[in-house]
Amino acid sequence: QAALTQQPSSLSANVGETVRITCTGSRYNYGWYQQKVPGTAPVTLIYNNDNRPSGIPSRFSGSKSGSTATLTITGVQVEDEAVYFCGSYAGSGTVA
Repeated sequence: QAALTQQPSSLSANVGETVRITCTGSRYNYGWYQQKVPGTAPVTLIYNNDNRPSGIPSRFSGSKSGSTATLTITGVQVEDEAVYFCGSYAGSGTVA
């Protein structure tokens, strides 16, 4: 599977703004992950392109069109400062 391309590579936003991050390069399902502290396990924000696990705030949403997935944060909060990354996988991933 080809490498994924995430854009933008870095960004800054003000509280309350809407942020979109895109990921391209796969025809399979996408997931989005948030890592606040380096070296710790990331938190799954979105799985199967547009599914949000229990406990994840509704301001995080995901979508997919063709081979491009988008993570949208509607109304960014201070606590959203983190590293965000995407992943792709065949089949349908689930989150416990």
